Amino acid sequence: MKLGDISVSYLLSLRSAIRQQQLDPAPLLERFGITEALLAEPHARISIPRFMRLGNAAIRYTKNPAIGLAMGNHSQLSHLGLAGMTAQCAPDLATAFEVLVRYERLTSQNYRGHSSFEAPALRFYSIAPYNMFNLFVVDSALSARALTGKQLTGGLAQLREVHIEFPPPTYAARYEELFQCPVLFSQPHNQLMWEPRSLQLPLTQSAPGHYQHLLTLCDQRLHELTRHRGLRERVESIVAPQLHQRLPSLMQVARELGLPSWTLRRRLQQEDHTRFQDIIDDMRRELAVSYIRDTELALGEIAFLLGFSSPEAFQRAFKRWTGSAPGGYRRGILEKGKT
Repeated sequence: MKLGDISVSYLLSLRSAIRQQQLDPAPLLERFGITEALLAEPHARISIPRFMRLGNAAIRYTKNPAIGLAMGNHSQLSHLGLAGMTAQCAPDLATAFEVLVRYERLTSQNYRGHSSFEAPALRFYSIAPYNMFNLFVVDSALSARALTGKQLTGGLAQLREVHIEFPPPTYAARYEELFQCPVLFSQPHNQLMWEPRSLQLPLTQSAPGHYQHLLTLCDQRLHELTRHRGLRERVESIVAPQLHQRLPSLMQVARELGLPSWTLRRRLQQEDHTRFQDIIDDMRRELAVSYIRDTELALGEIAFLLGFSSPEAFQRAFKRWTGSAPGGYRRGILEKGKT
């Protein structure tokens, strides 16, 4: 199981933010295999871990820990492709946010969670605990969404508050400079709290006829992306966001899928020759390898994310899965990368 992926179009705002600092982004992007040809592909994706590593490298390259926030000033709805153009044509800001959340799968997929919109809160999901890798992701996501609201309404939309899950970083003062509203850290969610009246604002480029047509195209594209999802993948999409919490039971997952629990159990056996508990075990194993290989999260943090009772329990499980202790497994990957 991958951690997820995003459209390469998200890198266009990073490239512009680097250029604004009078630096050439090409050497940095090339180091991560990001070419002009790749950026020109409409459906090209990069993995979330790769995006996180690129962001961390951009921080070091620019010597600007707030480069993720700077990306917001360079984000455009066109970077979100079909979903962005559809949101642009929506009748009001609330509808535009609903479109961006409903069709988020067209430009990104995070297997551990997803964005949501419950007025007046536009919420962004990110894995925790936090370090400079995912601080960058949250910064870039929230700043881009804030600018989107302003772009759609010709600058009239107003933020009431910004909530951020992690404690204030060293560059905390930059947040209120950018968002122009109170920014609260160490909160339960990463979210933009909009003034309720702002959500009813008409959009400057609203186009009802085109909006309905573009909705149809979004539905078609979403169907193309998801039509081959099997029952196992649908179960994974429900369980994955809750691995670090109290896991849902087979009965709860079946209810969310609209199936009797005995039917879910039988179909998993018929379609995938597997059991519900096997899926959970496989997800933990695959995500553990991804976290060790693709991130710099501490072992205790990974143990928390995967729902283990302690780092020791995680280390025992990882050795059982791979034959290596997680620390040794990570060192082996780093040594291979140097050769």
